[in-house]
Amino acid sequence: MNPRILRIGTRASALALWQANWVKDQLEKRYPDLEVTLTKIKTQGDKILDVPLAMVGGKGLFVKEIQEAMLRNEIDIAVHSMKDVPTFFPEGTGLRCITEREDPRDILVLKKGYKNFTEIRQQGRIGTSSLRRKAQLLNLRPDLEMVDIRGNVETRIRKLQEDNLDAVVLAAAGMHRLGFSEQISEYLDEKICLPAIGQGALGLESRLDDAVTNDLIDFFNHPPTAYAVKAERAVLATLEGGCQVPIAAFGTVIDEQLELTALVSDVSGQNMLKQTLSCHVEQAVETGVALANKLLDQGAGEILNEVYGCETFKD
Repeated sequence: MNPRILRIGTRASALALWQANWVKDQLEKRYPDLEVTLTKIKTQGDKILDVPLAMVGGKGLFVKEIQEAMLRNEIDIAVHSMKDVPTFFPEGTGLRCITEREDPRDILVLKKGYKNFTEIRQQGRIGTSSLRRKAQLLNLRPDLEMVDIRGNVETRIRKLQEDNLDAVVLAAAGMHRLGFSEQISEYLDEKICLPAIGQGALGLESRLDDAVTNDLIDFFNHPPTAYAVKAERAVLATLEGGCQVPIAAFGTVIDEQLELTALVSDVSGQNMLKQTLSCHVEQAVETGVALANKLLDQGAGEILNEVYGCETFKD
């Protein structure tokens, strides 16, 4: 191939830079004549650190400015954490690849003296800004106090002592990628805490009409992960609107069969709906839509409308 430059747009957080540099390394190994550069972009989500994400917009906060840079032709691709990616894209860009998933589970970093979640004291203080995590843990332990924390992985772990918390909840993928695996106290089974939609996978966004770049990056796509994540995102798209709500979906693919579980809950976790459907991978998106509608038929819309006063019920 002819030598050229490919520009990656990324947030400047430690985890985002790890992800972008991993993509850069893979590209340079595959294409020795390709020069890959990183463009660091500060997003709205990086600027607002003292307000829970659910109060300031959630999904989209970490991608909008990067997408705008792409439309201005300042970057060629964007590397996103899939759990941060909205279900819609600006005209002219799209999700080209979904990478193989890292460990999708949530984890606990526990205060010294605890061995697992069940040992946490009554009225224990748990650090997380995720409504999804709050609802599911409160479903198991209504006595717990949920404390909003923001910041990068190191900051959140540090808050365990600074804010006198009993535990903080984080994503296993980020802990592994940044080299913090040894600090993980406990992995939360998907049956206890269903992961965020797309958690553990990376998404590569590009301009739809940039055939050269799209051909370069297509090797990143991992079909089993892509089927699972597309099904999860179909759940979200069917439920989507302006409100921030506890919604989760997680798909697993074995051979060509997909099993998809989704839930909708109120923030207290005491009114929670959870369902599972299975299908051939080629019906991933249709099954995601069907599962979301099944939850709505069982009362998910009423739960979310009652709690949030929304006319549409989405993340």
